[in-house]
Amino acid sequence: MSDATASESRFDRFIVTQPDKYDVENKYTEAALERHKREGLELAVRARWIAMALTGVLLIFLNPQWDVLWYHFILLLICANGWLIRRAGQVGQSRLELLLIFVDLLIMTSGMIVPNPFSDDVRPLAMQYRFDNFQYFFIILAAGTLAYSWRTVIAIGSWTAMMWTAGWIIAWWVAAPIPGISKQVAEALQGYPDIAELLDPNSFMVPQRIQQVIVFVMVAVTLGVSMRRLNRLLMTNAGLERERANLSRYFSPNVVEELSQNDEPLKQVRKENVAVLFIDIVGFTKFAAGRDPYDVIEVLRGFHARMETEVFRHHGTLDKYLGDGLMATFGTPVPTPLDASNALSCARSMVEVIERWNLERRRAREPEINVGIGVHYGSVVLGDIGANRLEFAVIGDAVNVAAKLEAMTRDFGVRVVISDVLRAQALTEVPEERDLTEGFAQRAAQTVRGVESPMDVWTT
Repeated sequence: MSDATASESRFDRFIVTQPDKYDVENKYTEAALERHKREGLELAVRARWIAMALTGVLLIFLNPQWDVLWYHFILLLICANGWLIRRAGQVGQSRLELLLIFVDLLIMTSGMIVPNPFSDDVRPLAMQYRFDNFQYFFIILAAGTLAYSWRTVIAIGSWTAMMWTAGWIIAWWVAAPIPGISKQVAEALQGYPDIAELLDPNSFMVPQRIQQVIVFVMVAVTLGVSMRRLNRLLMTNAGLERERANLSRYFSPNVVEELSQNDEPLKQVRKENVAVLFIDIVGFTKFAAGRDPYDVIEVLRGFHARMETEVFRHHGTLDKYLGDGLMATFGTPVPTPLDASNALSCARSMVEVIERWNLERRRAREPEINVGIGVHYGSVVLGDIGANRLEFAVIGDAVNVAAKLEAMTRDFGVRVVISDVLRAQALTEVPEERDLTEGFAQRAAQTVRGVESPMDVWTT
């Protein structure tokens, strides 16, 4: 082991606290932790500034002399160091942040123990401990719970205890007591040793000093345990967000939203009027023949990504991928007043996206992608099917008709075929949006495979 490595290892052992272990590789966990840390640091700094301002006013009331400015200077240093801690704070290990916290406590301890250099007060050094200044450490400890890990909160408690104890021991060692006063107080209060020690200006009152640090460490440990529980809750929430994001990779956002808000499956099997959209790449078998399979998969991924984006953007549900196509529904799992118009808008947007993609492909000297889209509005049966592994299914004549309309795009040589029922429903939903049907031509009394009666369709 090299000297530098050994030195670094010794330094790590010296640090009282280590950052909590988190799976920062997960972007959702990392984002949640970063947001929590930043918000906590911002609150901690603001709380510190407010507390220091109130303390400054209180000090003027307690000591209305010019030498109180020394303590105001100490308060300003603490405020400035808090700002530096906010800048240095980050998720994970930050030795600079730990160092600044250490400096914070050192400033506090020095300001309370070291006599005011601007004061001509000749009282013994032991009298510095008679003003209950130690209680101000609780402000720093409380502010620390807003932003730091539980280990750091406990470290604040232990560092404070060590500094305060070392401070009064050094002060006791170097203090110059007032000669004879301790003896005189003891003689005056013979038989009352406790009162004599209390009134002795040379006494450091060691039991009280020990009591202060023990109580402070107990409070710090208690707050640290509470912080640990809070961090676990934060991690649980981050995990839930991650799971929800992972679900969104396979299910549309509205299905994920419905699942997250219900303890039960997506309601009972029921009938609803919904819009169904099918889209498929025309001539995909010929397109894929002789091409590298990896290139074909990349094309399919690009196609699916673009199309599913439009489905979600128009409040649809991605029902399933169908090889070189997909099926989407509008009005599932919960119907809305704009299902037909959303489906029609989605179909038009899909065509526009494909046109832009083809422009890019032509520039790259790649073959264009041609699609066929079929959209219908009608009654379907929907609900959960399966036993343990549930699947939200949409079945019925409307699904079959939409699939047949998509197949008819080859017969007509068009990109979109919609039923007259869908067009009428879309115009009913948004009568002012005539642009939705602009460019469509009617083809009356068309025979649709699987449908008994001829039906009117519209193509573009």
